[in-house]
Amino acid sequence: MSQIGAPRGRTCSRSPRSRTLRSVATLTSAVLAVTVLAGCSSGDEADETPAAAQDNAPAARDKVADGGTLRWAVDAVPTTLNTFQADADGTTSRIAGAVLPSLYTLDERGRPRLNEDYLESAQVVETEPKQVVLYKLNQQAVWSDGREIGAPDFVAQWRALSGRDTAYWTARNSGYERIEKIERGKNDLEVRVTFSKPYADWQSLFTPLYPKQVMGSPNSFNDGARTTLKATAGPFLLKSIDRKNGDVTLARNPRWWGQPAKLDSVVLKAVPRAERAAALAAGTLDLAEIDRSTAERISLALRDARAGRSGAQAALAHGPGSSITPSKALKSWALAHGSDEEKAEEVQAAREKNQKAIAEYASAQDILAKYVVRKSLEPAYTQLSLNGESGPLADERVRRAVARAINRQELAESVLKPLGLPARPPGSHLALAGQAAYADSSDALGDQDTKEARALLADAGWVPGGAERKPVEAGTKAGSEAEKKKAAEKAAADKGEKTGSTDADSTKTDSTKSDAAKTDAKKKDSDTASDEGLYIVGDDKPGERRAAPAPVIGAGGPENGTNILAPAPAAARQSAALLARAEALDTGTGAARAAQSVARTDKGVAGAYAPRGTAAPVTAPDAAKALGKDGKALSLRFVLPSGPGSESLRAVGDRIVRMLDAVGIRTEVTKVSDESFFKDHIASGDYDLALYSWPASAFPATDARPIFAKPEPASDGSLLVEQNYSRVGTDRIDQLFDQAAGTLDEEEARDLVRQADARIWAAAGSIPLYQRPQLVAAKADLVNAGAWGLAAPRYQDIGFKKANTSKGAERNR
Repeated sequence: MSQIGAPRGRTCSRSPRSRTLRSVATLTSAVLAVTVLAGCSSGDEADETPAAAQDNAPAARDKVADGGTLRWAVDAVPTTLNTFQADADGTTSRIAGAVLPSLYTLDERGRPRLNEDYLESAQVVETEPKQVVLYKLNQQAVWSDGREIGAPDFVAQWRALSGRDTAYWTARNSGYERIEKIERGKNDLEVRVTFSKPYADWQSLFTPLYPKQVMGSPNSFNDGARTTLKATAGPFLLKSIDRKNGDVTLARNPRWWGQPAKLDSVVLKAVPRAERAAALAAGTLDLAEIDRSTAERISLALRDARAGRSGAQAALAHGPGSSITPSKALKSWALAHGSDEEKAEEVQAAREKNQKAIAEYASAQDILAKYVVRKSLEPAYTQLSLNGESGPLADERVRRAVARAINRQELAESVLKPLGLPARPPGSHLALAGQAAYADSSDALGDQDTKEARALLADAGWVPGGAERKPVEAGTKAGSEAEKKKAAEKAAADKGEKTGSTDADSTKTDSTKSDAAKTDAKKKDSDTASDEGLYIVGDDKPGERRAAPAPVIGAGGPENGTNILAPAPAAARQSAALLARAEALDTGTGAARAAQSVARTDKGVAGAYAPRGTAAPVTAPDAAKALGKDGKALSLRFVLPSGPGSESLRAVGDRIVRMLDAVGIRTEVTKVSDESFFKDHIASGDYDLALYSWPASAFPATDARPIFAKPEPASDGSLLVEQNYSRVGTDRIDQLFDQAAGTLDEEEARDLVRQADARIWAAAGSIPLYQRPQLVAAKADLVNAGAWGLAAPRYQDIGFKKANTSKGAERNR
């Protein structure tokens, strides 16, 4: 990923051979799509929580007509056809899926499945001394130029993406850097890939697979593949790109050896989201992702049609003509034909404009009645991101308080329930319901609890009336015994004690307290969950607080890994209990310790989330006051996109504002343009709270690591955050990801991913709120297309129903 100017941290990769970088988040305002491989594991074990059902009008191939053109809406004509470049988008991936080899495709639960069109088999044949994967290729698989798909293509892609040659401008290379060599097997149809170290996610490699003509040289990789592909090998081939009219045309591949594509061609038409309702009403699209308002308009048109109401009647019933009463119509006619010529001309113009609007609405309703709305849940979730770099959210207690203040179930229902979709909040950052790696680890943080949220804030020093109090000396925790003692020492100094003596005594006292704190932390080191610390970006920047080395994270450093606030023993116990709780959720090894520290696993207890005896500000006078500390009010900057497609997101933001207000957290809502939302605010760290989405992955150990990796300081004093835009991470989370990626035991890998997720919940850097709805408008006779959910499209099966089987295809959604 290219570096983005960031005042508080850098988002560039750590090295040319860094882990997979998701070039952008999937924004819920103007969706910046990325390549998505949704799901996990090739095993057959099913999670108890089912995936949302697909809604793509499945039909047997013999029921699908041969021929026809599908007009499919996309956000824009892609700037590159190379999915491994930083500016690749969703359209790039859609084209690649139709014209290039995918060695593995995704089923309805998002699990990778071997694609028999390209592979006869693929398996790990050796584990010692090195992992070796043997691919046996389909002997009929050829590129569009007639050349067989073989080892030279694998070698070229490996060399381009390994990171060893920096002349290749790659955005991601995870897994390829682990390959040691690629060899031809017993014949040209066998490819042996040897890894330098074990790699669990080997099935993620070589999908899509590009021909050696693209990957063979930096020039063809960097520039040539941006506008054309020298060879393809899918059910379709790339016919043309018309950037002026915004069309990309794919044609049936005559050399395709598998089941032939039902469609003659697919035209990907660039239609912005805000313009899709009009395009559908004009009948210029066959398939398009839409928003809620457009879905409701189509459903209304279908109800009108079934009721025998024409578009003209619908316009008078609920369209532009619905406000015209008989008396208004009579008055309008009288004025239009009256003696006042100037007034008559004005009214006649208004009547003509209204009649035109009624006619357009009537025509649109008649056309929209030919569509249906297909819906499922998208393989992506929307989260509330809490920027832990600086300010109040640098304190983990404040982040947890924000999380405990939010009713995730209410937010999910507000978005999904009106659409008739499952409204259960995601319980994982790393997998979605139905995937093999999915487990609800949200209990590592706890459910919505206003009392606990207030107690956490009080423990962090944010109390009613705190904004009016005189700031205390830096380096102490508001309300702590250390604060009171230092205040007393300062008062004594003001009465006449010598400055030098006071400073010396204070230094000695601080040193004693520091030693005591270290001793206390060491006593708790037997709980392995407390060994890791939450690393808050910005703690070790030059010129801030103290010019000391970066804090040591883990057993050798402070237990919570931050020098923003000196944690009291109670706060250390809180952190230890929370992390023990996270460990107990997935490993079972910490269950006994968690039971001792946490008596109630559903709600939490005082002492687990705040010191025992901490009083929550529940009295009416205090609850009505804004919280503050050291003379500053507690206020968080909440950044939201302002674009026309972000209404639902802003509505969710409004609900969050009210929930936070209920516990005394004030918010300053800032609405910014869609264009600047991600680049100027999320990636650069210019926010406290923000809503955006991440796609799910079939390979979370690889793809999710850069999103939750602990930021590292750079030589220039900035920080490398990869895609961890919350700037919150721990050493232990990184270790769990590395272990999951390095084991070939699928069950162990899933367990390690779940452990990592529990700790991500405990860190409270991001709060998953709901899985995004997937609404697709489709012509009623279009089959094998629509809302695929976690699955990948099977392009050769998409088509229109045969005429004699299309009756009854329309459904009211």
